[in-house]
Amino acid sequence: MDKMKWTDKYRKAFALSYDDGVYQDIRLVEILNRYGLKCTFNLNSGMMDPPFVWEAEGVRIERMKPDRLPELYRGHEIASHTVRHCDLTQLSDAEIFEQVSGDISALEKMFGQRVRGFAYPFGRTDGRVKKLLEMCGVGYARGVKSTHTFESPRDRLELSPTCRHKEDEIFDLGRQFIELETDTPKIFLLWGHSYEFDMQQGWERFERFCEMMAGRDDIFYGTCGEVLEYQ
Repeated sequence: MDKMKWTDKYRKAFALSYDDGVYQDIRLVEILNRYGLKCTFNLNSGMMDPPFVWEAEGVRIERMKPDRLPELYRGHEIASHTVRHCDLTQLSDAEIFEQVSGDISALEKMFGQRVRGFAYPFGRTDGRVKKLLEMCGVGYARGVKSTHTFESPRDRLELSPTCRHKEDEIFDLGRQFIELETDTPKIFLLWGHSYEFDMQQGWERFERFCEMMAGRDDIFYGTCGEVLEYQ
């Protein structure tokens, strides 16, 4: 029997995509699990041990070591973000293979799950990069340019999110999505970095948004891979 698709039952899907695997993800996962929401976490396998540490707007940001990640991210999706968060448009073909295939192999070994998703570091890509990602086995790749729409992606190797969590429009877009009646599949894809909530004192705002979006019987809650049917 063929695997059931979410579109067999639903016309709307909600997914989240968060980058870098930092300690703030612990609080993020607690919120998502509380509301029954799914997320794709885009990780750099070469920056975990020793963990890469930096500071922005007075907030300490540290990538987590790999030993705690399989349990933390259980029930969510793991996707690639390159080995060391590289701008792929500036690399040779061989370097791109190393950064993408190397990251995928390390993450699959670490988490024991197939990795088909990808998020472009800095949101940068071009036609050459997309072709090489496909050769590496990437099924879909997320960028960073907001569409403020809910249309299904035309190009799965240049998946554009609906919006970033820190945008002013997030609640208006959420209400539009909840109220939307449609005969064709629509997707709300939210993205960001969990450390941004510390910078903007945005945890309470994000939780209010999750509470608003969650628990609706006409919305499918899945990872990017589930929504795009790559899991």
